[in-house]
Amino acid sequence: MGYAALREGAGTLEVGRDVVRVSGPDAESYLQGQTSQDITGLAPGASAWALVLQPQGKLDVFVRVSRTGGDGFLLDSDAGMGAALTARLTRFKLRTKVDIEPLDWRAVAVRGPRAGPVPASTGDDLTVAVPFAWNGLSGYDLLGPNPAPPVDATVVEASAYEAVRVEAGFPVHGRELDERTIPAEAGLVEASVSFTKGCYTGQELVARIDSRGSNVPRHLRGLILSGPAGPGARLYRTPEGDGHVAASVVEEGEGDRQAAGPGPTGPKEVGRLTSVAWSPRLGWVALGYVARAVDLGSALVSRDSEGEFEARVEPLPLT
Repeated sequence: MGYAALREGAGTLEVGRDVVRVSGPDAESYLQGQTSQDITGLAPGASAWALVLQPQGKLDVFVRVSRTGGDGFLLDSDAGMGAALTARLTRFKLRTKVDIEPLDWRAVAVRGPRAGPVPASTGDDLTVAVPFAWNGLSGYDLLGPNPAPPVDATVVEASAYEAVRVEAGFPVHGRELDERTIPAEAGLVEASVSFTKGCYTGQELVARIDSRGSNVPRHLRGLILSGPAGPGARLYRTPEGDGHVAASVVEEGEGDRQAAGPGPTGPKEVGRLTSVAWSPRLGWVALGYVARAVDLGSALVSRDSEGEFEARVEPLPLT
């Protein structure tokens, strides 16, 4: 319930977000060297998506950075990532005048074309409003100890929000994102990386892949399904002329994930689903990683314990 409000009006629900405060005289310069985004231009009340990366360039945490004052910032991330973010930022702050504090806060999301302008924040320790925008899905989030949903928004179910999240291709930790994720695979670079700022931890891999045209072995794609496949379902190519599957497999190793030829045990994967939702507008929709060699518009087959379903590969956002 609530899909129409999210698509045509204003819908609201509580979502899982962890919030970490970073403050102190060196907060700006420290975050500038630890995140992929140029935060020096953020005015008080402004926000930007950013990546906190491993030194090797793979993802630690996908965050939103909001400036609350001259020396104060809030970093919010998916639920369950706050401890990892705090530990990662603390690890590199040697002799830096910066305080890193996880907050026991909650988050209320407001989404839809009639969500209205982002309300003015009431203060660092009360409720902070931060904008949200991703592939046409827009609105704002209210962060604080006890944020209240706006009275003029429709309370929606989590399943409705999941449908619009999948349609927009907004990735989350534990599904589309983990410690092995290369940012270019997940479509994070354009919204979260500045190529004009100074150096930051993990920059080398991001810059090298961008210079090669983001030519990574796999990409996060949208999929339209013929039935309710589950997250984790394997994707196979269907050759012309028969009903069997045969394709390349996407192997996950310590290095780059490469496509390999068919093995002796039969058909191999070209990808896997990460999130699946029911969309009243499009039917069963999904996000999944698909091998680079699979073209947009390709018809694949998904297989898992729920059965076998058709899966058409589409660009994001799903429309």
